[in-house]
Amino acid sequence: MADGTETARVVIIGGGAVGVSALYHLAKAGWKDCLLLEKNELTAGSTWHAAGNVPTFSTSWSIMNMQRYSTTLYRDLGAIADYPMNYHVTGSIRLAHSRQRMQEFARAKGMGEYQGMALSLLAPDEIKALYPFIETHDIKGALHDPADGDIDPAQLTQALARAARNLGARIERFRPATGVSRRGDEWIVHTEKGDIACEIVVNAAGYYAQRVGEWFRPHGGRRVPMMVMSHQYLVFDEVPEVKAWSEAAGKKLPLLRDVDVSYYLRQEKYGFNLGPYERNGRAHWASPDEPMPEDFSFQLFPDDLERLEPYVSDAMARVPALAEAGLAKVINGPIPYAPDGNPLLGPMPGVPNAFEACVFTFGIAQGGGAGKVLAEWITEGGTEWDMWSCDPRRFTDYTDDAYCVAKGMEVYGHEYAMHFPKHRWPAAPDRRLSALHERIVARGGQMGAYNGWERANWFAQPGDDVSEEATLTWERAGPWEPRIREECEAVRDHCGIIAISGFTRLALEGPGARAHAEALTASRLPRPGRIGLAYFADPRGRVLTEMSAIPRSDEEIWLITAGVAQWHDRDVLARGLPEGVTLDDRSARYECLLVTGPAARDLLAPLTDGDLSLPWLSVQDARVCGVECVLIRVSFAGELGWEVHCPVAAAPEIWDAVTGAGAKPFGMFALDSLRLEKGYRAWKGDLSTDYTLLEAGLDRFIRFGKNEDFPGKAALMAEREAGPRKRFVTLIVEAGAADAPYMSNLRHEGRIVGETTSGGWGYRVGASIALGMVRADLAAPGTALEVEIYGERFPAIVQPDAPLWDPENARLKA
Repeated sequence: MADGTETARVVIIGGGAVGVSALYHLAKAGWKDCLLLEKNELTAGSTWHAAGNVPTFSTSWSIMNMQRYSTTLYRDLGAIADYPMNYHVTGSIRLAHSRQRMQEFARAKGMGEYQGMALSLLAPDEIKALYPFIETHDIKGALHDPADGDIDPAQLTQALARAARNLGARIERFRPATGVSRRGDEWIVHTEKGDIACEIVVNAAGYYAQRVGEWFRPHGGRRVPMMVMSHQYLVFDEVPEVKAWSEAAGKKLPLLRDVDVSYYLRQEKYGFNLGPYERNGRAHWASPDEPMPEDFSFQLFPDDLERLEPYVSDAMARVPALAEAGLAKVINGPIPYAPDGNPLLGPMPGVPNAFEACVFTFGIAQGGGAGKVLAEWITEGGTEWDMWSCDPRRFTDYTDDAYCVAKGMEVYGHEYAMHFPKHRWPAAPDRRLSALHERIVARGGQMGAYNGWERANWFAQPGDDVSEEATLTWERAGPWEPRIREECEAVRDHCGIIAISGFTRLALEGPGARAHAEALTASRLPRPGRIGLAYFADPRGRVLTEMSAIPRSDEEIWLITAGVAQWHDRDVLARGLPEGVTLDDRSARYECLLVTGPAARDLLAPLTDGDLSLPWLSVQDARVCGVECVLIRVSFAGELGWEVHCPVAAAPEIWDAVTGAGAKPFGMFALDSLRLEKGYRAWKGDLSTDYTLLEAGLDRFIRFGKNEDFPGKAALMAEREAGPRKRFVTLIVEAGAADAPYMSNLRHEGRIVGETTSGGWGYRVGASIALGMVRADLAAPGTALEVEIYGERFPAIVQPDAPLWDPENARLKA
């Protein structure tokens, strides 16, 4: 620049495996003027002491995709970079001690098959053929992944760095960034060797990410939600038996994981590498009396072996050859954790042209895929796979340091745990309590967290088993099942009430507010006094989000959306915000009570001065229990009903009046069942960037003829001309004890032809329901398919394109 400031298109802060992978993928995409800054040598953080395992296994669709891509990239990376690589594709064996674990493995096997991976289930007597040193007397079976293995983290990082440099990207070691500032639309990255002006900044600073994140707080940022765990693994000396077997076989033993005990065991040369994830783990740099050092490059924590003793003993009993080996060394290094154990990968919340690629607990396994994903975010504005599982905006401002430490400790101690559909992880509850919380808990409310807000999932009766242990099942039956049935029947036959605390409420205000919203959505906003669904697409026509639009006037547009979408949808609406238009987040100011069922009108009438004869989708200001509220005639349950939007302080009085008049409280589990029967889509399940608006069956909401252009319009018009490849369908499934989870395979004549996006039992229709995406030619009503549920295949029939319950919406419109 004229003032001598150095320039780059993108500056990446952090030189671990993830940072250099992002640099390589940006250069590969044609963005060659990119610069990576590393305060020390490459790999100086978590990368240098990482064990280097490269699994593909995950029960998250997006993370499995990311890890699968890494294994594919690493196989060819040595040749791409012309750099020597020690990448051992040994395969892996995950042991199962229970039928439930085998069900989890069967689900992962199906997901892997969809993605082209050759995962297989092993019987106990088949395990020894692959791993002759193992004891299997108490094992139910195993999952075999032939693509698993291990890689040298330093070689991986250097190979990615060389590949990036070969494409024209730049890396500067020993040049720490010291801060950032804004100059117009540019970022200025400050270093001791001079400033760098750039379009985009990436925080890839690993366990330093929170410190780097503080630089962005004056520019709309927040405290990065993370903590740091101490992770130890043990390297053992050579074992003669292992050496003899390995030399004779010409290969290494598969990587062994005993996930129910919580450790991995890997052949290291002719010895072993044992890595436990212990329940009594240790957080570091988590309090003022133990601050993070200014520089912890290439350093380790002192050994702390006592807490590992039970895991070491178990591993020696499982593989007796391990007991013959001497302990060679202990590695005890810092590993960053987000509150759910997934990385922060994507747009930095609230900050323009800033991204995060940090807090990777498994940075080696995920680094290749993470670089691809980040490069797509930056260069294309979207990713091949929906990456909400890793999006930094999934956490909002309830994630203070205490929360992050508690959840990180919990995740670390349950690294290999099964994630059952009705189970709630107990650490750090009650982050956000509604004014109704005490009343709901007193009624038996069994709570779940939704963007930190406590909501009732179901209401227990005296004598019901409400223990955590009762929820450790994949099956629909449990103490909650008769209560969910009762709640759904109350909504069907009389009236129910649910508190949906923490809805995201955003308001656009000022001249041009309506025009701004219209320009962002593929839908046409309704007129004042009405509510309508508005769908937002990315440039490829894929489903970005869904909002309920409530225009008060052309200069005041209210938008209501999912609680967890708060920061995501705020960013959507803030894009290109014109001068004079403001975006206000009012999420914490109001409560929403849904009163719904055929008796809803009679029950509400004595409590409100509102006109309850107004039609479906009407919006009115009215007094309820003498309090100014907004009544919206909609019901996600698919029955006659009104959402009562009231000030938080007024919610208890209204709740007491409605329940006192006979409305039965119901929870989120019942609401999910009710919405499935209506075919209502859920965000980041049925509605995600894995699908276009047309594939999602949202044709009637797209206004191709509207004057305003909107993101994705050209792509959607082209797709409409060619015809969608997939179509959204509702299925009735002849299911067994469990309903179809997200991303269960759909098959036709034995071949995978689609996937479920959500599923559950419909108590009004008396059937197991799955929503999903299927090859377009198989979407015709009556088509016979099979749904794969935890490894078993069940018949399913495609239903007509209408709700299963009340297909004419007569009850809604009564």
